[in-house]
Amino acid sequence: MVYAHQIFVCTNQKGSVGRDVAKALKHALKDQDLKTVRTADGEKQRNAVQECDCLDRCKHCKKGPGAALVVYPDGVIYGDVQPTDCATIVREHLGGGRLVTSLLIS
Repeated sequence: MVYAHQIFVCTNQKGSVGRDVAKALKHALKDQDLKTVRTADGEKQRNAVQECDCLDRCKHCKKGPGAALVVYPDGVIYGDVQPTDCATIVREHLGGGRLVTSLLIS
């Protein structure tokens, strides 16, 4: 199956916030029925969440209050993400194609 989006979440923090964010993203995908989506021509595509060690955004992750994550293929990076932000990211970015500007980092 082809990916619509892959979300990579940094889990290299001292606490468990990265793993908690990854878990919350997976729950939000399921709750919002966006784990699998169909393209205009009917092709099934998947939205997936992967944990990774480092995204080189420590200011917004290891040294910040939340986790950093990147959404591919868009190349959008969010920082200081808390588990409570995940439903919004899934709904707005993956479901609606709109950036969550309050969490964007460059």
